Formats: sequence, C-alpha cells, structure tokens
Amino acid sequence: MYPRIRDLREDADLKQRDLAEYLQCSQVSYSYYELGKREVPTAVWMALARFYGVSVDYLMGLTDERKPYPAPRRRP
Repeated sequence: MYPRIRDLREDADLKQRDLAEYLQCSQVSYSYYELGKREVPTAVWMALARFYGVSVDYLMGLTDERKPYPAPRRRP
C-alpha cells in the first residue's frame, strides 16, 4: 500500500478519476496503485512526483523529505 499517494491526492481535494485522467489510465488501475494491488510503473512514479512537486522517494515512503532532487545538468 502507498498511503502517501492517497494522502497527497486527498489533501489536494482530488478524486481517483482525476489522477487516472492525468496518468491516462483507468480509475480502477489508479485505485490498485493506491492499494498496492498493482505494481506502480516507473513512469507513473515519475509523473506523480512531478505532479505533486515531491521526490519519488517521498511518494514511496523511503524518506520524509518532500523536496524533489535537483534536476541533472545537461551537458552542452
């Protein structure tokens, strides 16, 4: 189970269908992500982190630091 993605969604007063639409998946699929019944793809973790402005580690409960990591510098 991934309570932080549920908590962030609820704190933003969003419904599961709102996030499902953003992620271009079904509401059922998104519900399964929150419940831990379906493996969350890397692309979804990244999209959710961008959406909420947090790190993937925070979403997964690996850290309590919400601040996302700085973007890598691009080489010229």
